[in-house]
Amino acid sequence: MNVLWRTLLVVFRARRGRRRGGALPPTGVGRVRLTTLPTDLDLLGHMNNGRYLSLFDLGRWDLLIRTGLAGAMRTHGWYAVVAAETITFRKSLTLWQRFDVESRFIGHDDRALYLEHRAVVDGEVYARAIIRARMLKRSGGTLSHEELFAAVGRPDDLPDIAPWMHDWAAASALPPTKAPAPSLWP
Repeated sequence: MNVLWRTLLVVFRARRGRRRGGALPPTGVGRVRLTTLPTDLDLLGHMNNGRYLSLFDLGRWDLLIRTGLAGAMRTHGWYAVVAAETITFRKSLTLWQRFDVESRFIGHDDRALYLEHRAVVDGEVYARAIIRARMLKRSGGTLSHEELFAAVGRPDDLPDIAPWMHDWAAASALPPTKAPAPSLWP
C-alpha cells in the first residue's frame, strides 16, 4: 500500500514540477528523492530486491509526466508495458536511508523504448535497472515509433542502444502472446 501513496505523491510532485519548472528534455535525467521505509525491508534488514523495481516505477511516472509523454499517452489512448527488465545490485539500502531514483530514456529499437533507473546515494550508484518497454494502443495493437515521434517529437540526442541490449532483448524474449508457451522443464 505504501507504494500506492508514494505513486500519488510522485505524480502530484511531477505535475507541479512541470508547471513550475517546465518540461524535462526527453533525454534528461529525472530524480525522485525517497527514503527506505520499514515496509521496504526483507528479513535481512535491507531493501528487498523486488522493492527496487516497484520504486523504479516511481521514477518512470516522474519521467513520463515531466517529459510530457504521459499527456500524449492520455490524449491518444496509449499505454506502456514493461516487456523485460534486468537489475544489478552493488550495495544494500538500509532502513531510513535517503536515496534518489534517477531515470532516463536511453534509446529505442524497432519495437521498444529503453530506460535506465538507478538507486543513488550521495552520487554513488547502489543499483541499476535496464527496462525494455513496449507502447500499446488502448484500441488494440502496438504503437509504432513513427506514431509516437509524430506526436511527441523525436529527440535529436536519443542515442542508439548499446549492442548488448539487442542481445539481451532477444535472449530474454518469450514467444508472442498468440503463440504457445508451454511450461516444460528440461
